Amino acid sequence: MTKYSLETKLAAVHAYLQGGDSFKETAHKHSVTSSMLKEWVAKFRKHGEMAFKESYTNHSIEFKMDVLHYINETGVSISEAAAHFNVASPSTVWNWCQLFETQGIEAL
Repeated sequence: MTKYSLETKLAAVHAYLQGGDSFKETAHKHSVTSSMLKEWVAKFRKHGEMAFKESYTNHSIEFKMDVLHYINETGVSISEAAAHFNVASPSTVWNWCQLFETQGIEAL
């Protein structure tokens, strides 16, 4: 997976939010996928520029369970939950779901 700079993310998000172009058109102009742009826009709307702050976080079991309960209670997608809780990657939340489903809370 390609890492994108903060400048690239912000430029693409601001272009989408300020322009009249679709996700697909804006993503193409910034050489990113439309799904990636949708994730960035959702995170930006919820958390502003802090959504893109690089950090390694060791999340607590309680936090992970909050995310999983949110998904179950609201029916949001893994990507939407990641954006809502400002988890860096939806794949992290997907891993938590898989671990919890297959091995239980102890695996988290």
